[in-house]
Amino acid sequence: MDQDEVLLDRVLRPNPPLKPRALGVILSLVTAVNLAVALTFALRGAWPMAPFLGLDVALLAWAFRASLAAARREEHLTLTPSTLRLARRPEPREEVVLNPYWVRVELPERGPLTLWSHGRGIGVGSFLGPDEKQSLAHALGDALWRVRHR
Repeated sequence: MDQDEVLLDRVLRPNPPLKPRALGVILSLVTAVNLAVALTFALRGAWPMAPFLGLDVALLAWAFRASLAAARREEHLTLTPSTLRLARRPEPREEVVLNPYWVRVELPERGPLTLWSHGRGIGVGSFLGPDEKQSLAHALGDALWRVRHR
């Protein structure tokens, strides 16, 4: 087995939210409704409601922006006979290199898939669904077994 042979190469990404245009349409609709409600309250003398309705729109816009930023995350797992490399992007950029001979894969019922090596646990794929985590755990476990028993 060649030391540079890639036994497993997976790029993990969260499921994307709606497209930015769709989020913009939703935000526009919510803004229009809140503006109509705020105007109705203001005309009846309850003008202090307007800032709260504006805050509602601002928080929704912030949540949409955070959702789009989170969707750009990715984790790249690469296993060769000599290294198991986990690279996280875009922010915070992190790269962890482990010796595959010492790595143990653990998948609890809840929480992320964890790679254990030398008493240190590294969570992988926290954004994946249970079936995706299970599939990754099996594929990674099988590939690690091949490295150890070559």
